[in-house]
Amino acid sequence: MRHTTRQKLSSLAAEAGAGAISRRQFMARAAALGAGSVLSSGLFAQAVQAAMPKQGGKFRVGVAHGSTTDSLDPATFENGYMAVLNVTKNNHLAEVTVDGLEPELAESWEASADAATWRFKIRQGVEFHNGKTLDANDVVASINHHRHEDSKSAAKALLKPVTDVSIEGGDTVVVSLDGGNADFPYIISDYHIAILPADGDGIDWQSGAGCGGYRLDDFEPGVRSGFTRFENYWKAPHRAHFDEVELLSIVDVAARTNALQTGEIDAMDRCDLKTVHLLAKTPGIVVEETTGTGHYSIPMRTDTAPFDNNDVRLALKYALDREALLKTVLRGHGTVGNDHPISPANHFHASELPQRTYDPDKAKFHLQQAGLSSLSVDLSAADAAFAGAVDAAVLYKEHAAPIGIDINVVREPNDGYWSNVWMNKPWGMCYWGGRPTEDWMFSTAYAAGAAWNDSFWDHERFNKLLLLARAELDQALRREMYVEMQAIVSNEGGVVVPLFNNYVFATSDKIGHGELAGNWDLDGSKLTERWWFA
Repeated sequence: MRHTTRQKLSSLAAEAGAGAISRRQFMARAAALGAGSVLSSGLFAQAVQAAMPKQGGKFRVGVAHGSTTDSLDPATFENGYMAVLNVTKNNHLAEVTVDGLEPELAESWEASADAATWRFKIRQGVEFHNGKTLDANDVVASINHHRHEDSKSAAKALLKPVTDVSIEGGDTVVVSLDGGNADFPYIISDYHIAILPADGDGIDWQSGAGCGGYRLDDFEPGVRSGFTRFENYWKAPHRAHFDEVELLSIVDVAARTNALQTGEIDAMDRCDLKTVHLLAKTPGIVVEETTGTGHYSIPMRTDTAPFDNNDVRLALKYALDREALLKTVLRGHGTVGNDHPISPANHFHASELPQRTYDPDKAKFHLQQAGLSSLSVDLSAADAAFAGAVDAAVLYKEHAAPIGIDINVVREPNDGYWSNVWMNKPWGMCYWGGRPTEDWMFSTAYAAGAAWNDSFWDHERFNKLLLLARAELDQALRREMYVEMQAIVSNEGGVVVPLFNNYVFATSDKIGHGELAGNWDLDGSKLTERWWFA
């Protein structure tokens, strides 16, 4: 039996052992791989037994992000490394799973008829790593940590509609909004809004204590973090199966890949798509792929010339060959984008909008409309933004050259890219994990004044629609508004969105897991909690 077939059967086994697929599904999919019925039946029985979650072992993960400027303050989280660290040690009111949104520290929730008031009943018997018992005060303090006047948190804009956070009956947190928001439980699950112990007027983030599956033992920003399983974790024994977890910041993809191949780590994110087909053939390694809302973007500061001119922005959007980028940078592991951040996986994706394509004539037309015959601009790039970001920038330069657009690719250092380049330099490469709802994505990065509005864009009609769509309960009308908003961003926004990527990552074949979530990379960033050594 070929190695690739064994890998696929191993993956099926893990799903079967986790209860993610039935015996019938396993048999059908095993048969499609060429396994006979007798063999498949035996494999299923062995798989279920072998793939059952087991306790123990040290799980080592190589993550493509991480910076020496990283902090344990959840308001400052800005990259994939901190997202994984965060959910390794912390919990939230709700979590996104393959089946949608599920309660976590909120045992349940309910909304008023106008969706402007939400009541979250807080789970009882949950313990923080410092021995404190979770209560409603911790939830209130954790939410308010992102709301205070001086906060620079990316969650501040998400929580801007919150007018009051109070406690009712001792165990219920009441959140009042300035208008209806049908998606608010999704918003409150944002990874920044971790629930940490209340400490005076704020929260204790400095100690690293959370109430997640693992206790933080040491934290070296931009290097590594070490954890041990928290024996009093409220989800035990169904989650947090490893004895220890080590997260390593390995920004260079070649170094990450080598670490996996030599057994120094057990899992890595962001495989090198140029060589992933070879990695998949390596004995003892399994390559995984999920589809979600992740996308590559190239934001322009619309408050800075020449990007303050929409014709310049449109010229640059038409000057990029997206199909070539998909084939070259993603090796087909994704879909082309249409200069807005709402993916085909989103509920209100505007599939009816005309797809923007490479069009030198239209690019030249918009340059002329801007009063220009040529254009010279700097484009900052580093592979810290995403694997292949520098290559993508160089390809962009080649596509734009025949139009009279000279793109000077500025190769930036990987370390500190997110703090020194992103949202500081006028034009640069960027990556977004996406968000599960349209309102969440737009509120995070496109609303006027949002902390992560990396194009510094302010559009009156868009901002008005954002509020209207958020409170609209009529789904057909809500869709109309979100389609219009996608068109506005595509045609007038300050962001080139060329690609929606699949999440492509790899593990040792000793790793077991259930069905993989696609809301973030690495099983929704929940790999340390959901996976095990099979």
